[in-house]
Amino acid sequence: MEKQAKIYIAGHEGMLGSAIRRIFGEGGYSDIIVKNSGELDLSDSAAVAEFFKKEKPDYVFMAASKSGSIQANIKYPAEFIYENLVIQNNIIHNAYLSGVKKLLFFGASCVYPKDSPQPIKEEYFLTGELEPTSRPYAVAKIAGIEMCRAYNKQYGTKFIPVVPATPYGPNDHFDLEKSHVLSALIRKFHEAKMNGDKEITLWGSGLPAREFIYIDDLAEACIFIMNTADDRDLINIGAGTDIAIKELAEKIKAIAGFQGEIKWDVSKPDGAMKKLLDTNRLRSLGWSHKIDLDEGIKRTYQWFVGNFNRL
Repeated sequence: MEKQAKIYIAGHEGMLGSAIRRIFGEGGYSDIIVKNSGELDLSDSAAVAEFFKKEKPDYVFMAASKSGSIQANIKYPAEFIYENLVIQNNIIHNAYLSGVKKLLFFGASCVYPKDSPQPIKEEYFLTGELEPTSRPYAVAKIAGIEMCRAYNKQYGTKFIPVVPATPYGPNDHFDLEKSHVLSALIRKFHEAKMNGDKEITLWGSGLPAREFIYIDDLAEACIFIMNTADDRDLINIGAGTDIAIKELAEKIKAIAGFQGEIKWDVSKPDGAMKKLLDTNRLRSLGWSHKIDLDEGIKRTYQWFVGNFNRL
């Protein structure tokens, strides 16, 4: 990407979009296009079409989406599938119509079959049943990946779908119902410590393992892919290691300074037992993550405490 190129970041106020925007700014990119929801409703096809006709961005990062925890996926399945489908359909189609040079579309690890061999290679996509708790969201993301592939095949576009491990870091959602597990645990342990609670109850058995990637690493990987990848095939982005939720909870408990007991509500669903991405394709291009989990959690917790009153 040229430093003077017009770059549109959809979802710039979210965790990923804000990190991409910040890293672009630090790198000297001078023409970053952003619109908040009041300025541009991404679910309004006419408004999105007019935006692309007027702005004609060279590159697009699709960081806008609706995502959340197991609880949120179970409670809001219609919203998760509808809103994601509408937003990505509008952006991808109008990116094609306006002649965008490259677009990066963000999938999620739940697009892979629930019983995928581990670590999960890109070629396992569409080879088995999905995890039921996240199926509506996964189906929307699968549609986005296939839409990129279809437009590439028929129209010769360069729309690159990526599948990141679970991101975390500053500017994440910390809502106890809707946030991903790491951010929800940070809030739970912090509030339990502040309230002087003697115990904390967490969903599931704690046995499932998850892979996490610090948001700065993910943002840098996305920019690297946009500058490097030309084959337009699906690319996994991850840290290469996973961790059991029980172990993750103990790490966050120690960092937050909570002295009480952890109890596990095994009546609640666990979701997929393991989701570790194979990142050999990305590593072969020359990228690897920099920030390990312990350091990333410390940074995230510090940011959370500093911004707690506005969350």
